[in-house]
Amino acid sequence: MNPYVLVILLSSLGLGTTLTFASSHWLLAWMGLEINTLAIIPLMAQQHHPRAVEATIKYFLTQATAAAMILFAATTNAWMMGEWDINNLSHPLASTLVIMALALKIGLAPLHFWLPEVLQGLSLTTGLILSTWQKLAPFALIIQVAPTIDPYLLSSLGLLSTLIGGWGGLNQVQLRKILAYSSIAHMGWMIIVLQFAPQLTLLALGTYIFMTTTAFLSFKMSSATKINTLSLAWAKTPTLMATTALALLSLGGLPPLTGFMPKWLILQELAKQELPLTATVMALMALLSLYFYLRLCYAMALTISPATINSMMPWRSSNTQSTLILALSTTITLGLLPITPAIMALIT
Repeated sequence: MNPYVLVILLSSLGLGTTLTFASSHWLLAWMGLEINTLAIIPLMAQQHHPRAVEATIKYFLTQATAAAMILFAATTNAWMMGEWDINNLSHPLASTLVIMALALKIGLAPLHFWLPEVLQGLSLTTGLILSTWQKLAPFALIIQVAPTIDPYLLSSLGLLSTLIGGWGGLNQVQLRKILAYSSIAHMGWMIIVLQFAPQLTLLALGTYIFMTTTAFLSFKMSSATKINTLSLAWAKTPTLMATTALALLSLGGLPPLTGFMPKWLILQELAKQELPLTATVMALMALLSLYFYLRLCYAMALTISPATINSMMPWRSSNTQSTLILALSTTITLGLLPITPAIMALIT
């Protein structure tokens, strides 16, 4: 892609998200979401491959549907209550429509069906943008409208997302689909605690972005898109595979890695709110996700491929990819747990 075009598209992505962050009016927020969607579509379709074009069309249709629902809900609220302000979403029909539309935007269950299919059709770099940056603008709106949403609806979305995110990833062999289900499960954790402690939602979103960035960039560095490719990667890049395995365990929420911090604090908050059953179900669903991360770690670090290849060794070619972002995100993914008290002091 032409570098000038790429700069314009990435700037538009930033502009769309910033516009939604800064808006207090539904029309401005909707405009930001639309700019975001339109800016990523050329990035998704740049491969000129039928699979990429199919993913782009699916993504466009779901995002357009969600945007139309948001506009309809905002118009309904303005018609019934005379308010266009985001914080004054007081009509129950409008608030329910908005949360379902935003759930469709970020891929929360039961509106998640598009996400694994779309992510599977994209390159790892575009998939990374879709899994991280594209979640920010809808989440800013979800956090603003959360006080007006029925708590039972939020809890149902959260529990269902963690269940489907864990269950759906169990039988997958494609890494991008596994990361899509991982995204659905993490979104569930963020939504479940939103009504009690929005700062924990932001903390979980931040750690999720760093962990997912590490996973995507690690797979990109080793050119892996399937589990069986990972099983051959240890001999080529043992250090990278070791850090990737730890990053995946961090995504699963194992101590003493960063991923344990948001899960621990969310379960603690649910227990404080006298919701022990919800906390228990969430913890059990986290075990489902942990199983498929462990599958990947087993394929990467605990299997040795047969050394019977007679062709030229691919790991002898020099790597020209930049590793700075990967190194920074890996450090954050693996080492933030000890400073949990400091982080809590900052966000509370």
